[in-house]
Amino acid sequence: MDTTKIDRTDRAMLVRLQADGRLSNAELAEAVALSPSACLRRLQRLEHSGVIRGYRAELSGAAIGRELTVFIEVTLSNQTNAALDAFERAVAACPDVLECHLMSGDFDYLLRVAVPDMAGYEAVHRHKISAFPHVARVRTAFAMRAVIPLRGYPL
Repeated sequence: MDTTKIDRTDRAMLVRLQADGRLSNAELAEAVALSPSACLRRLQRLEHSGVIRGYRAELSGAAIGRELTVFIEVTLSNQTNAALDAFERAVAACPDVLECHLMSGDFDYLLRVAVPDMAGYEAVHRHKISAFPHVARVRTAFAMRAVIPLRGYPL
């Protein structure tokens, strides 16, 4: 969706949904001063246009045994389309990888991984990340704590 077509009411809806994706349509409609039917139409438009890509629960890594967050810089041996595609397929199939971004600069990809502990990271590093196709270098940084946890986009 073209962002110029998102009006003030759409923005208000998106702000509320980013804070609480479990709001019922009636609660959302009341919060943004719309009728439930008008709110539902807007919500469906935002979903169908791709502004809203989905809904999910935000989990506590510590509560599910994935306390350690690791950021991994990966440099590939080459940047051909075949190498990039092969790496991206491998990383997409790895459930330990929470995020993967193609980067500009000194390395090719930045991954965010969640593991139980250092032994868990060593296993992921040895048996998965380092074994992905075309990996030439892996550089790791461990998060001590999230200063600003994942939050919504500013609207």
